[in-house]
Amino acid sequence: MSKDYYETLGVNKGASKDEIKKAFYKLAHKYHPDKKEGDEKKFKQVNEAYQVLSDDSKRSKYDQFGSGFENMGAGGGYGQQQGGFGGFDFSGFQNGGGAEFDFGNLNDIFSDFFGGGGGGRREARRGRDISTEISISFSDSIFGINRKILITKTSSCMTCHGSGAKAGTKMETCKTCNGQGKIRESKRTIFGNIASTKVCEHCLGAGEVPKEICDTCKGKGVMRREEEVSIVIPAGIRDGEMIRMTGFGEAVSKGTTGDLYIKINVAPHPVFKRDGHDLVMNLNLKLSDALLGTEYPIETLDGQIEVTIPEGVGINEILRVRGKGVPVSKSKRGDLLIKLNIKLPSKLSRKSREIIEELKKEGI
Repeated sequence: MSKDYYETLGVNKGASKDEIKKAFYKLAHKYHPDKKEGDEKKFKQVNEAYQVLSDDSKRSKYDQFGSGFENMGAGGGYGQQQGGFGGFDFSGFQNGGGAEFDFGNLNDIFSDFFGGGGGGRREARRGRDISTEISISFSDSIFGINRKILITKTSSCMTCHGSGAKAGTKMETCKTCNGQGKIRESKRTIFGNIASTKVCEHCLGAGEVPKEICDTCKGKGVMRREEEVSIVIPAGIRDGEMIRMTGFGEAVSKGTTGDLYIKINVAPHPVFKRDGHDLVMNLNLKLSDALLGTEYPIETLDGQIEVTIPEGVGINEILRVRGKGVPVSKSKRGDLLIKLNIKLPSKLSRKSREIIEELKKEGI
């Protein structure tokens, strides 16, 4: 059955790499199996679609041949996409002439022709990408922080360090492929005998295998375990942003490790809000302070500062404190914007009323 990777990620066929990446981040987070409402099947489908559409070469082949050639050599069949070789009827070859052909392996043949295994070349095995999320304080999102988390995932065996061999023992030549890492096969097809080269399934292309297997991982080189990961959260990160840690996903034997995606959830602050690289806060002033001016202590994310309130400030006037906002670079920061709210008294004493009456007479 044909797969529509664009539909899986919810993007159109002309989507940019950035649009594809954003769609993947969103869906990977939504369907991750570790989440309460996660869906492992959909997570795998989303990851499969992203692996193809994020790679220019794979995407080009997918656009040309469809999912029958997904990953160009992963086992898709041309007959599946075109409904049996573009409408040609090969029934005579099976039932008429006495010759029998292996139609079940046509997928493998076309996979060889289009780069899946010809010449012994193969795409590197790659572990699964995984995702998680963490929560940080508003202050930590402004200044950055290092966090450590524990993740249960498939990782390299700590005993054999991924080799699969028992400690103190050596590797030996793979007897299945005689150390070549690949096996040459000849298949009888409707086109005659066709030779192809396959990666050795015993040594996975390495050409050697452990003489004695590791007792911890049983020779696999990888095992599922809890691993501590140190995350560097940069200054100025926004709520909902994703951090990608290359090579911190799941490991796979004789291959490269996938990536880890971390969604950052920033807790709201009771006083400050973010506006680009500026921080915004409200400050309630008494009428007398607004009229006469004053020095006002304010607790910022950097500590307490004294702000000068000039006399005669207006309602909703904004004061700007330079360099107390969000870091833009190592030497530059945004500003702190203080919105002044003048609180008018709900009740007036007799003396206060007399004073205000005098001010009224003076036109104030």
